[in-house]
Amino acid sequence: MLALEDPRWADLDGGYRTPTAAPALLAQLQSGEDVWEAIWDDLHHQGDLGVGSYAAVPQLVRIAAAADGRDWNFYGLMATIEVERHGKHNPLLPQWLAASYADAWEQACLLAREDLAAELDAQTVQAILAVLALAKGELKLGALFTRLDSSEIEELLDERLDWSEGYRDQSASQ
Repeated sequence: MLALEDPRWADLDGGYRTPTAAPALLAQLQSGEDVWEAIWDDLHHQGDLGVGSYAAVPQLVRIAAAADGRDWNFYGLMATIEVERHGKHNPLLPQWLAASYADAWEQACLLAREDLAAELDAQTVQAILAVLALAKGELKLGALFTRLDSSEIEELLDERLDWSEGYRDQSASQ
């Protein structure tokens, strides 16, 4: 794992393909500040990632594992980075980062399984399911969980599974 103080961060790009501010933002997150919006913005921009985005993953998992709880932001960003990592326009995961990145994903899978036992909102459940699918190597399924919003899921169910109004009303009340 690349330490937050490591000078190599200065040469790593984020989502805008400019040097990432991840070390400072991750330090703020670690100290309990709500900087998720800035982290999302720095590490991911309209599908674009940089090597700094990948280097942030082990740090994100380390910080999340030590936190009292995790929400949609952690799981959503993890899933987004992993899905977009496979985009043709994004850089390959460097060999020097591969082991810590893989270890982080194993830990993220354990956290996701643990968090599923908690009372969660639908958006967090969907992001956790994306992380679980991706951690198990199911990239296409993870991408679907990551990319579809609730209205797109409802449309898919209406068109492909021919859901009735009664069933939709019943599932909404649960």
